[in-house]
Amino acid sequence: MAPTLQFAPELLLKAQPVQVVFFDVDGVLTDGGLYFSEHGEALKRFHTLDGHGLKLLQRAGITPVVITGRDSAALRVRLAALGISHAHFGTEDKRPAAAATLATLGLDWSQAAAMGDDWPDLPVLTRCALACAPANAQADVRARVHHVTASAGGHGAVRELCDLLLVAKGRYAELLQEALG
Repeated sequence: MAPTLQFAPELLLKAQPVQVVFFDVDGVLTDGGLYFSEHGEALKRFHTLDGHGLKLLQRAGITPVVITGRDSAALRVRLAALGISHAHFGTEDKRPAAAATLATLGLDWSQAAAMGDDWPDLPVLTRCALACAPANAQADVRARVHHVTASAGGHGAVRELCDLLLVAKGRYAELLQEALG
């Protein structure tokens, strides 16, 4: 079964060596809005398409990693539900966190992809083999990445990157066939 999705050949070539993907949270895994309850508790909205894409990445042997400048109970609950064990919370300088994760996994920047939406993500984005941004990312970030998704952060942008990686790895059609039963 051939995938319905089509990606530019040069983008697929950049994606083929990827073994790890770094994700920002606010503006990437969420819509970027900050919601607080009357008690000051941070609330976050996650998209189920993104969550399923992250699960599919793991099934394909690609490690998702979250690096975020914030921390919240809601985020920790979501990551646990998705089985994401590599995460850095409250990290303003994201490059050292990414480098440490690469060292832990025995990988290098040429095997990494990233998705971010604002300037704090640029030190990671500019070092990865494949850099992506959601449609609603800041203009200078969009100008410096290899691919901008059609969807906005928190609205399926992460799933688009996951699908791109699965197509590049030749796993998309197999996983789709399994879903069809």
